[in-house]
Amino acid sequence: MLNFCTLFDSNYLSRGLALYESLMASCPNSHLYIFAFDDVCYQILQRLSLTNATIIALEELESSDNALLQAKKTRTPVEYCWTCTPAIILYSIQKFHLNVCTYLDADLYFFSSPQVLLDELSQKSILITSHRYTPEYNQEKASGKYCVQFMTFKNDTNGMIALNWWHAACIDWCYNRVEDGKLGDQKYLDDWPVRFDGVHELEHLGGGVAPWNVQQYEFFKTKDVVAGKKISSNIMFELVFYHFHSLKFLTNERVHLGGYFICHTTIQLIYAQYITHLEKIKMNLGKINPLLDPHGKAKNVYNVGVRNKIKQNISFVKNSIMKLMHHSQAKKYCLRKPNIFQIKRIVEQAMNHE
Repeated sequence: MLNFCTLFDSNYLSRGLALYESLMASCPNSHLYIFAFDDVCYQILQRLSLTNATIIALEELESSDNALLQAKKTRTPVEYCWTCTPAIILYSIQKFHLNVCTYLDADLYFFSSPQVLLDELSQKSILITSHRYTPEYNQEKASGKYCVQFMTFKNDTNGMIALNWWHAACIDWCYNRVEDGKLGDQKYLDDWPVRFDGVHELEHLGGGVAPWNVQQYEFFKTKDVVAGKKISSNIMFELVFYHFHSLKFLTNERVHLGGYFICHTTIQLIYAQYITHLEKIKMNLGKINPLLDPHGKAKNVYNVGVRNKIKQNISFVKNSIMKLMHHSQAKKYCLRKPNIFQIKRIVEQAMNHE
């Protein structure tokens, strides 16, 4: 049994359930410990009776960690979620006597089994993933080299030393600002390969594909497998999970994929499947609570100034990608508008690729 943990509230309910369902579909021998960060989320998850999940209320976590509860007074909701990340891993390992536990961001989605990623850990105790930024989107100076998205800890000496240190550090300082080389819970990871023993940086390219690095890859589908190729080296890999960072649902049944360059093929093979899944979950949850929007409150469409900034950003990255390819090959990567689409259009693309 592979053990994972995550956290989310009712505004992320559809994403959290998509994470769970994609994990079960790709890796049935896994269990997900879900920390529900509001009452609505907790009640709905309990009602769903998810077979391979344990639902933990936020109050239960806080009652076991007084320092965490005290830190809550000085944190925004987002900062508090970040502060809780090491706490939920530690709680899961200690409460449920786990030998190994992997933290997952709630907006991850699995396309194949994560077993191949965990196999890399071997005799090491801690698994971390690099952002692998596309140069034009390199935010390493502010956001850090590593992404919290997928982190594994063994319940051994090395694993617990690092996890307890991280937990204490986040209690002491975890804010949404850059200060003294820190940012949230994430920048703490930068020196882990030298600070702690037993740290392994994930090598498999199929783990950690995200909007800030997807420009480096071409994707295609063979039967039910989404495979990728790194453009600069022709290295082939099977997509394990994608991080749908910055995806937002807008008013008027539209969805914004974020301010990154996303090619048409990636939208068809990756984003369409995810958004279609989210829409199905929303429809099913509507039968339980018609007043709830499990995608979170819809945002207004970006103003003209922001839209133009997105266009300029996309155009800049597109030109960089075309330098790596023959012009004819790069045409399919052209995207003329900001990444805002009608949900209906996205769902139709998913149906056409089934």
